[in-house]
This record gives sequence, structure tokens and C-alpha cells, in this order.
Amino acid sequence: MTMNWRDGNRIQLLENGEQFFPRVFGAIQRAQQSVLLETFILFEDNVGKALHRELLAAAKRGVKIELMVDGYGSPDLSDEFISSLTSAGVRFLYYDPRPLVMGMRTNVFRRLHRKIVVVDGVIAFVGGINFSAEHNTDFGPEAKQDYAVEVKGPIVDDIGAFVAEAFGSEANTRRWWGQRSHRPARNQKPGDAQALFVFRDNDEHRDDIEQHYMEMLSNAKQDVIIANAYFFPGYRLLREMKNAAQRGVRVRLIVQGEPDMPIVKVGAELLYNYLVGGGVEVYEYIRRPLHGKVAVQDQQWATVGSSNLDPLSLSLNLEANLIIHDRQFNQTLRDNLEQLLQKDCVRVREDKLPKRTWLQLTKSVIVFHFLRHFPAIAGWLPAHTPKVKQVPPPVQPELETQDRVDSEKQGVKS
Repeated sequence: MTMNWRDGNRIQLLENGEQFFPRVFGAIQRAQQSVLLETFILFEDNVGKALHRELLAAAKRGVKIELMVDGYGSPDLSDEFISSLTSAGVRFLYYDPRPLVMGMRTNVFRRLHRKIVVVDGVIAFVGGINFSAEHNTDFGPEAKQDYAVEVKGPIVDDIGAFVAEAFGSEANTRRWWGQRSHRPARNQKPGDAQALFVFRDNDEHRDDIEQHYMEMLSNAKQDVIIANAYFFPGYRLLREMKNAAQRGVRVRLIVQGEPDMPIVKVGAELLYNYLVGGGVEVYEYIRRPLHGKVAVQDQQWATVGSSNLDPLSLSLNLEANLIIHDRQFNQTLRDNLEQLLQKDCVRVREDKLPKRTWLQLTKSVIVFHFLRHFPAIAGWLPAHTPKVKQVPPPVQPELETQDRVDSEKQGVKS
């Protein structure tokens, strides 16, 4: 599937669950025809139960509901939670559901990491926010800082067609060797209210999102801000960041200072000497865990989506971002990130970094290569080839009894 730039869209930034959940639930409440929803995490907490109520109500009034969740990210949904939806006609899909092996989950790699909602083909939501209470700021110290966008306009057709295709076909994950490379669409006439839906799969669109980041950096003239929760990209993207900084572009990177997983900071810190020494300004967000995957460049370009800049997102996971050309949206997101930088971030200073010795450099190189390539190597294994499984609606006891009666009347064994 090939995507192109679309003009004439209305795009709104949504920050955290307080802004995101009411907009999504409101759109579902107004739905008349269809709701398509993909998410990595759906928890059976107050947010998940609120979504369940809205989907159930919509299904009961005749709206076609299709819901896909990741088998790794959403492993603990109760039978009652799911069966009440499927009984109402909701099509419920698991991406890569796998049984536990010796108490451990085996579907670690190639996750459905996208977060997309499309309602009636007229409004869509794309971003990094899952359906869980930890995305609300009242969750506590572990509440996540994150973003999504609400869009209306021609771009919704592309998003809706993409999700409908994902729901209607079997997963087709192929090996990395022997596959064609896809060149992402370029905006020939940059303007305002323009959007491009970009996704990463394990087929022809393996590095589309990464390519957009690299092109953005190579084309930057003045200023770039990247806020990314799990930052551990490959050599090419790191080099583009450094090159941009060395030609006079102010490049600022916001990463987690209070990570939800300690390994995240360990990995990012391996890159500090290279980036800071190359002129990139690195900041750690310390208010709470950063979960955002956003960036702005100069006055027009911006992106919001699900893709981290780490091996899982760039090499294995199914991801989706919206690339946006719009001055007003760029300024809105830029203002938000500037507030984070001023109030909630600490800059990583070069004079505070460990001195670079041969021993320290050798250790960093070894660890970098291991962390960078281990997920991809593990992902080649057949055990990690994902499947999509639909959860069938439960057999209703009263219907089962009636069927048996009807069969006996006709002399047929039930």
C-alpha cells in the first residue's frame, strides 16, 4: 500500500489521556457506521472499562466495531471483558497471541505497536497513547507524558483504508532478505494542512519512518526538537543528527530521565558522548516517564506517532506515524516541547560526562552493537512469526438449547 501527501486536513494535538480519551470516546458515542481501533495496550482498568462501555453501546445500536490488540501488550483481558463485546457483534482480534512457556511470554518481538482509531471514515486518531490509566496525569509518579493527533479531512481515507486492510487479511511477515525497498513519498509543494500517513511493517515499508526522520534532519535549516521515549537508533540517524548540528542547526533531543525501564537510560547514555560532542543538545525529562514519539523541524514539519527510535520500533514492530506540514500545528507542538525543556528537563553537559578512554569506548561499542542488533537477530526465528487470531463470539446457552430441540424435532443428532 502506497501513501501520498494529502491537502486540506484539520489536525489537532492531544496531550496525555486527559485530552485524548474524551475525544476518542466522544467520537465513538457519535459513531453511526463503523469504528476501527488498533492498540498495543488495552488494560481492564478504569480507562479500558470506559472504552468497553462505549464500544458495547455503539455495537448495540448497530455500529460495526472492529478491535485489534497486541497479544504481548494486552495479555490479561478477562473472558468476560472480551465475550461481552463479541456477543454484541464486535470483531475482536489478537495480534500474535501465544501461550506461556514455563511461565514466560514468547511473543516478545514483532509487536503490533500502532495506536489508531478511525470512526465512520471521517475522523481518526494516531499517536502513542494506549488505552490504560497510566496515560492520565492523576495516575501518579508513573503517569506517562505522551501525545496523539486528531485528524479530519482527506488523510482519514488513507488511514481508514490501511486499518481496514490490516483487519481483513492474514499477517504476512517476511524475512528481511530479498525484499524490495520502498521510497517514502516526498511533498513536492509544502504548505499548510498537509499530512502523510507513514507506517512500518516487515515487508516493503521496513524503514519508511526512519527515512522521514533522516530526510527531515538533512533538510533542516534552523531548529529540530526530537522527543523520543526509547531512543537507541542506528548509525545513519545518529550521523544525520550530528551532521545537522555541525552545519549550524540547533538540534535538541529529549529522552527519559525517569525511565519506566532502567535499560532505556543505559542505552541512551551510551550515545551521549557522541551526540553531545557533536553539538547535539541532549535533555533528560525528569518529571515522570516520557512516552512520547514526536518531533518538529523549522516552521512547518512535525510528526506524531507510535514509533520510537530504537531497534524494536525501527526493525521489528508494526508502527504508524503522521507526518505533518502545517505552521500552526508545528508551533503548537513546538510550544509544548519548549515548556518541557524549560520546566521539566535537565541538560546533559559535556563536562559532566565520563571521560572517553579506550576501555570505555570499547565497552560502549560492544554493548551498543549487542543492544542494537539482538532484537533483529531474535526476530528472525520462526517462533516470532506473528499471526492474527479472531476471538469467536461465545455460544449462548439459550441458543444452544433451542438448536438441540430443533435438531431433535428434525431427527438430527446434535
